[in-house]
Amino acid sequence: MLLRFPQAWQLPERAATPESTYWNRRQLLAVAMIPSILPAANRNPDFTLDRALTPEWAATGHNNYYEFSTNKQQIKDLAKDFKPRPWTLEIKGHCAKPTKWSIEDLEKSMPIEERLYRHRCVEAWAMAVPWTGFPLAELLKQVEPTSKVKFVRFISVNRPEEMPGIRFSGNYPWPYYEGLRIDEAMNPLAFMVTGIYGKPLPNQNGAPLRIALPWKYGFKSAKAIVRIELVERKPDTFWNTAVPSEYGFFANVNPAKPHPRWSQAVEQLIPNMDRVATLPYNGYGKWVEAMYNGTEI
Repeated sequence: MLLRFPQAWQLPERAATPESTYWNRRQLLAVAMIPSILPAANRNPDFTLDRALTPEWAATGHNNYYEFSTNKQQIKDLAKDFKPRPWTLEIKGHCAKPTKWSIEDLEKSMPIEERLYRHRCVEAWAMAVPWTGFPLAELLKQVEPTSKVKFVRFISVNRPEEMPGIRFSGNYPWPYYEGLRIDEAMNPLAFMVTGIYGKPLPNQNGAPLRIALPWKYGFKSAKAIVRIELVERKPDTFWNTAVPSEYGFFANVNPAKPHPRWSQAVEQLIPNMDRVATLPYNGYGKWVEAMYNGTEI
């Protein structure tokens, strides 16, 4: 019987790097390079709240993200294997300078700031979130939209191999897509988000790039955006295509207009589910109501 005595410098076989990990080491390095905290961003004093911020654990643990699951509490775990970097955003359509950016270039070149926003879901729950990012208008100005642009279309990433909800969600029209009128997109409230609570966006919150539109229901705020198109005609939108009787194009927060299956007059604040009255345009009327002249609220 041959006995082998390992040398002091030899690793036990159980400690060896798995072959699959070795061959995917570049992807692991890319993930490791994602910072755990964002550079300090100045808080914009124009955007204040009438309520306490939602605890970070609640805002990152209660998510609507059908690409992963319909179970809000499971999404943070199912999204762990999603790879938010490397990432490229493309802007194309009716513009003088169609461009592609890496997420790192956006973070370096855009005017990064922090804003405290209310976030209102069409399901009648709400949060108060400290987003980090930059105005959408500043990004669109970089590509010089032409006079033909009437609408802006957002397309999210489509990775069924990393997003199990896409594989098992039936007949939804993936990838996720949304749209705004150009005046809505250029409104100062429209905010491209790269972080939350002073940290990069977690996967479950739409990493690495999403939009925040606080006067609209949350489904209008597309996550994991890979392409923005500047178009002349009103684009189709995901939920309006899937369930047109329940989800309109504008989707402005309106307490006087009930959802077909529930009232919108009251909302519940995550995580304690305290009930408060819903405000027209989610309380942002002074910023946006002039765009609608009372026709979309």
